[in-house]
Amino acid sequence: METILEATTRETFGKNEARRIRREGKVPAVLYGGDSKGATPIAVQPRALLKILHSESGQNTLISLKLAGAGDTRVLVKDFQVDPVTHHLLHADFYRVAMDKLIQVTIPVTVHGEPKGVKQQGGILEFIRREIVIECLPGDIPEHVDIDVSEMMLHQGIRVRDIATDPKWKPVTEGDAMLVHVIMPKAEEVPTPEVTAAAATATPAEPEVIKKGKKEEEGEEKEKEEKKK
Repeated sequence: METILEATTRETFGKNEARRIRREGKVPAVLYGGDSKGATPIAVQPRALLKILHSESGQNTLISLKLAGAGDTRVLVKDFQVDPVTHHLLHADFYRVAMDKLIQVTIPVTVHGEPKGVKQQGGILEFIRREIVIECLPGDIPEHVDIDVSEMMLHQGIRVRDIATDPKWKPVTEGDAMLVHVIMPKAEEVPTPEVTAAAATATPAEPEVIKKGKKEEEGEEKEKEEKKK
């Protein structure tokens, strides 16, 4: 399902133009890629774009960009910038896609189930990689890759090559790349009574190096005084 996003063309590129667009309450953006040559400066409504970015599919949402005077264009959000203080959108890049051409996108990895290695053996499930790159047509981008971890035992892992693929897409990330594994939690070192008692009664060491340096300085001053005499 496509998401519609309305946009308008803007006069030119540059910081001054971008500031003007922001003062109008819009987000300056750039449209590029595909068979079209060059980039087109555009502007979009921040609330509409944020709704897309915060959706389940996020940046992988297939967007029907309605550009005034230029018709509809299918795009993906290639990149975006957010102010670190105000969290307002500052800029966005949109990339044109052809529905019959394969593209590569990054999708999140999710898990379901509780591993037996956690439930029965006291291990913990650790994520090694939370995203993978896949290749597919723009209309077949999945929201995520889901992994069943319920049968995993202690010291077992799931790699990219182990996941169940779909005929509509294939992984590009190396097959040996580890996604999740079950490991034993690191044991905390508990101090023995002897160590605790020794630490409590120990007195701080004198800064001998500093004192030696002090004596050397004083000795040098004494030699200088004797030479003067």
